[in-house]
Amino acid sequence: MANAAPEAGGDVSAGKVGDMSDCEGNVHSSERLAVFLDRDGTLIENRHYLADPQGVVVLPGVVEAIRRLLARGAKLFLFTNQSGVGRGYFSLDDVRAVNARMIEEIGLGVDLFAGVCIAPEAPCEVPLYRKPSPRFLLETLHAQAIPAATCWMVGDSPSDWEAGLNAGVHAVAVGGGIPAQSAFAKNSGDRHAWELRGVRFHAGLLDWVVSQGW
Repeated sequence: MANAAPEAGGDVSAGKVGDMSDCEGNVHSSERLAVFLDRDGTLIENRHYLADPQGVVVLPGVVEAIRRLLARGAKLFLFTNQSGVGRGYFSLDDVRAVNARMIEEIGLGVDLFAGVCIAPEAPCEVPLYRKPSPRFLLETLHAQAIPAATCWMVGDSPSDWEAGLNAGVHAVAVGGGIPAQSAFAKNSGDRHAWELRGVRFHAGLLDWVVSQGW
């Protein structure tokens, strides 16, 4: 399995905790919020094994949603499974280049994320940080003394939601921007079962942010 090392600017890869700092309903303005964001299908279009930065397309509403989260004082973390590394399809440097292009396209500063976890394991490998493992969330919350009650895991895939539930934080399902192709759409038939477990469904990242009044 490919190993990733901590990156500059507080970023984190393969679960090495760097820097960090949301909540459903009644969150006071003085409370520290943490939002863990999936990448593909949540922030950018989900392209199959994306390794070319030229393929980055930021989903509608994402820039405004992130602007509102930052204004609310939330610390943002990128948490992405990239099994293409473990499968040998592309390298960690390719993933980092795609991440950098995404941050550039969002246009809210190079230090957008307080931490980044790239989980490079293939499904056949022992999962260390690969979602639905909650390891990155738990390590980051512990290191930063952030209560689970003010933390969210947001993504378009069941592995995202499961990771959030496994960590004891709020789990949010977003639509992925391409309803016919997204993991969200493929698994929305089980929506009631997920909702019974506490997952909240929204059309996209901005829809969720607005629903919180942020």
